Amino acid sequence: MTSLERCRAVLAGQVPDRVPVVPQTFMFAVETAGVAMGDLVRDARKMAQAHVVSQERYGYDGCIIDFDDASLAEACGAAVIYRAADPAIVDEAQIVVRDWSDLDRLKLPDPWRDGRLPVWLETTRHLTEAIGDRVWVMGRADQGPFSLACLLRGPEQLMMDLLDESAHPHLDRLIEFCRQACVRFALAQKEAGAHATSIGDSFAGPSLISAELYRRFALEPEIKLVREVQAAGLPLSIHICGNTNKIIADMGRTGASILEVDWQLDMAAARRLVPAATVLMGNINPSHPMVTGTPEEVTAAATAIIEATGGRGLFLSSGCALGRNTRPENLKAMVEVARRTEGKL
Repeated sequence: MTSLERCRAVLAGQVPDRVPVVPQTFMFAVETAGVAMGDLVRDARKMAQAHVVSQERYGYDGCIIDFDDASLAEACGAAVIYRAADPAIVDEAQIVVRDWSDLDRLKLPDPWRDGRLPVWLETTRHLTEAIGDRVWVMGRADQGPFSLACLLRGPEQLMMDLLDESAHPHLDRLIEFCRQACVRFALAQKEAGAHATSIGDSFAGPSLISAELYRRFALEPEIKLVREVQAAGLPLSIHICGNTNKIIADMGRTGASILEVDWQLDMAAARRLVPAATVLMGNINPSHPMVTGTPEEVTAAATAIIEATGGRGLFLSSGCALGRNTRPENLKAMVEVARRTEGKL
């Protein structure tokens, strides 16, 4: 099988020739290509080429288009701080929705025209043209509804809003606006040629809010987002950082084709709790062993994940984005573990 065929087989509920490897490599790919993150925040060709260089060097099965967590918020009006070596971030000192009356001034972005979203889409287009006939390409749609709302309202203020019932109708309206913005960007990734798309909704995770608040404010918008995007024939993935053991069953209820899960999740339990058709993507700790560990420790971690899931419905990956200081030999070890599963699933 080609890498593309392998990933599509897993998504279709079939047994591939071996476990696919889809690491979250955008920062590592930039480092591998010898450029700085700040040099390509507006350069689609350079970012696509960085992915090509990295994928060809390490032989993994899927590339994930990503730049930062600020681009969709920026297209919705947020101010952004650009950094030379690291991804851009939202400037939390300049809040878009400072007062609820600001909701009336929000305008849904055009992904092909507004902010840096066109750069993401052109990167997807360039990458799929270069290797998309044989390598699986996921074009991220940046932040999910709840997380985008946090960036537009300010994370600290939105956490206060959760405690104020009088703010809840306004908050629901903001999150719905954000859901619609996510849908637009996700469907544009399909138009750009992506084989799948994804959103990160980590502000909705148990590291910040309770499972009850996740179900009240984040779950239904995610379900609606999944339905709308996947109705267009585009598999959608949801990523929530941190320890999601308390909400993994709920995440499975979204109907998302893929759940990108962090290293603190019990993969054996997750495989039991989410539908068999849901692909679990993860979940080696991107810090240790990927940065500070050894190839032997990576091998042990990857083997444990494959054993916990039976290697079925699995994209072997990092639990979150790999840092640019990830040890190359450790990524090689991750890929090698998956290759050893050939003919054994």
